[in-house]
Amino acid sequence: MPPVQSSDQTTLDITGMTCAACANRIEKGLNRLPGITSATVNFAMETARVEYAPGEITIEDIERKVEQLGYAAVERVERNADERQPDRTAQIRKLIFSALLSLPLIWSMVGHFSFTSWMYVPELFMNPWFQLILATPVQLYIGGSFYVSAYKALRNGGANMDVLIALGTSAAYFYSVYATIKWAADGASMHHAPELYFETSAILITLVLLGKLFETLAKGRTSEAIKSLMGLRAKTATVIREGQEISIPVEQVLKGDIVIVRPGEKIPVDGVVVEGFSAVDEAMLTGESLPVEKKAGEPVIGATINGNGVLKVQATKVGAETALAQIIRVVEEAQGSKAQIQRVADVISGIFVPIVTGIAVVAFLVWLIFIEPGDVTSALETAIAILVIACPCALGLATPTSIMAGSGRAAELGILFKGGEHLEQTHKVNVILLDKTGTVTNGKPSLTDIVVEGWEEEQFLHLVGSAEQMSEHPLAVAITDGIRERGITLTSVDSFEALPGYGIRAVVEGNSLLIGTRRLLEESGILANQAYTNMAELEEAGKTAMLVAINGQYGGILAAADTIKDSSVSAVKRLKELGLQVIMVTGDNKRTAQAIAKQAGIDQVLAEVLPEGKATEVKRLQQQGHIVAMVGDGINDAPALATAHIGIAIGTGTDVAMEAADVTLMRGDLESIPDAIYISRMTMRNIKQNLFWALGYNTLGIPIAAIGLLAPWVAGAAMALSSVSVVLNALRLQKLQVRK
Repeated sequence: MPPVQSSDQTTLDITGMTCAACANRIEKGLNRLPGITSATVNFAMETARVEYAPGEITIEDIERKVEQLGYAAVERVERNADERQPDRTAQIRKLIFSALLSLPLIWSMVGHFSFTSWMYVPELFMNPWFQLILATPVQLYIGGSFYVSAYKALRNGGANMDVLIALGTSAAYFYSVYATIKWAADGASMHHAPELYFETSAILITLVLLGKLFETLAKGRTSEAIKSLMGLRAKTATVIREGQEISIPVEQVLKGDIVIVRPGEKIPVDGVVVEGFSAVDEAMLTGESLPVEKKAGEPVIGATINGNGVLKVQATKVGAETALAQIIRVVEEAQGSKAQIQRVADVISGIFVPIVTGIAVVAFLVWLIFIEPGDVTSALETAIAILVIACPCALGLATPTSIMAGSGRAAELGILFKGGEHLEQTHKVNVILLDKTGTVTNGKPSLTDIVVEGWEEEQFLHLVGSAEQMSEHPLAVAITDGIRERGITLTSVDSFEALPGYGIRAVVEGNSLLIGTRRLLEESGILANQAYTNMAELEEAGKTAMLVAINGQYGGILAAADTIKDSSVSAVKRLKELGLQVIMVTGDNKRTAQAIAKQAGIDQVLAEVLPEGKATEVKRLQQQGHIVAMVGDGINDAPALATAHIGIAIGTGTDVAMEAADVTLMRGDLESIPDAIYISRMTMRNIKQNLFWALGYNTLGIPIAAIGLLAPWVAGAAMALSSVSVVLNALRLQKLQVRK
């Protein structure tokens, strides 16, 4: 058997792309290279995410291939919020220069209209030579990039948006140059000036530049979520090195370093508290508004904010291993990946340019031969309008901008989609399987009921709590914590004995206590018949009831249960309102499961299901034709998470569950499940709106241009507007309100 090749991933920043056809060409070219497992190019983000075998191909080889295709590529080391600022400045300068040269040409064009006969137009502006002088720098210098890009595309056997721009503007410009030279040769009389299209070519180039600038600014806003996440990171850390406190950049912190975090500072890395006590604000990760108390031995997460105490933290995860770095990576990968619907749009845009060019040539000939025989001017205007109106920029932007904005908004709400395909698939889900423990419930028992007989409640709880504090059993911990929360002080015990399977025996302040099962009391000869009815009712409600005897007499009942999360009831209600079938699956007994399900408002329960059985239940539902999402938090949920169409992991759970899942809910809040589905549905709706607008625009625009009802400069303005409108529509997702 041949050895399995290890693979690596890299992200490249790509420059020089002008439309989705460029992204398709680079993607196809890279995927043909030996050693590349997969390559995905995102036109909106101007990035390529490449998975490759390091032994077969190098990053330099990949960059060289991109350059051969006519673009530039460089491996991304660190994202910078202002990395595109120089490009933007150059765009603005070119636009201003182009607009200043085009303004006199527009003035002269408007002066031809009958309704503007009152407008003064300097005679110089009407001079063909003057118009040639103004239009030439716009066409050949400002528009030079279109020629270069078009040449590279054609050289590599493809055609992109720049081919259409270059064809359309060149036709207008060079026809006008020919007409100007012919006019000069015929005597150069201003009274018989030829009909020129210098303003058409100059205005088109200016409008394309304007549209590109708006597009760049808008696309920059779609990555706001990444920028805000990166802004959460601490910049420096105070570490102890060789007995000295030194301040270093956070990138230089090493595993095992002791980091000092003072009040109000951000915790720079993930780690464990080794000294100190404080309350830490973890809202950025968990969404919890209340600070969490931290003492020695407890974990802390980088980018959370320390409260009023000084903490010494030993770094356990640094750099790319920290929770925040992994969140940023997941969001970046989601924004850079492709949804299935985008692949359809890519195929359409890939064949669009050659088809449109053919339509423009046919329209030119039809006008020249049949509609207005011999009238080159009308035929040329029609062909130019078709070439310009059909530019597929909006089509290429329709899907990636929505995916970027939707996944970014989700990240702000603590919902991490691992890829655009998962964001797309989630909207189809019609059945939700919820694990019980740690998902619907809090995952740990708490004291729920106290029944006292023959004792003052405070004294009763003082004795019971003092005895139970000696036990490490989860139920004992729940009882002790519940009693302490009621402000009752505990004392040391005179003696203590754990009785596995029964309960405990202890002596507290001279009082003999038995706490545990009915069998424990019966074997000790203690009758508690009056308690059994209460006990059965509590157990019917899914609670674990424990009998208490003090000094040989029945003294009361304590009940503990894994209580449902505060958000479970409202989350289940919202899921039902979204039209989803909600099922709870658990390994617990039917009685407990039914009780929890009833509290949460869940109608269907699958109880006593083993871990491997959860995956089987998912398959059974899939075979019935359902699109299934599984929600869980434990290692035992991982097989079901991987089997489901969409696996959703509660982020407060285990790393294994999160790794197996397609969506991670960082806040551990069940309300995030309907939030995720709603965001997916709204994102897909937004994508369909964009595609409808982009395709509808081209479908309507081409025939209108073909019958001569669209001036070329109007087509240019409309083309620029279509791209900007698509991006602006996608940006609405950044303001999406998920809860009423």
